Amino acid sequence: MSQQDDIVAEARRRQAEREKGYREKALKMFPWVCARCAREFSGKKLKELTVHHRDHDHDNNPPDGSNWELLCIYCHDHEHQKMGFQEEYGELAPAKQKKTTTTHQPFAGLADLLKNKE
Repeated sequence: MSQQDDIVAEARRRQAEREKGYREKALKMFPWVCARCAREFSGKKLKELTVHHRDHDHDNNPPDGSNWELLCIYCHDHEHQKMGFQEEYGELAPAKQKKTTTTHQPFAGLADLLKNKE
């Protein structure tokens, strides 16, 4: 085994230890429910519940759990896909900030038409 392989193996071992620590803490702090889809977990299915770091920094593990949320593997994957999409295409503006390009107003003269019917 090369020195580089040793370094990679050690980094992976440390990451696994770190993950085990904050996952156990998160499972003690939060209900075993996905924060996105509200699916409940117990027994063997509990392994499908993951800890998501809200700021995407896996080294940011405050003791109060404020950077964590429990997500099922599907919602967790979706969250990271969404982040990748935003990095690639830029931050998407919320719907209320988007400017409308529609100029047609189909009911603009409706009040006048209704007045004539009376």
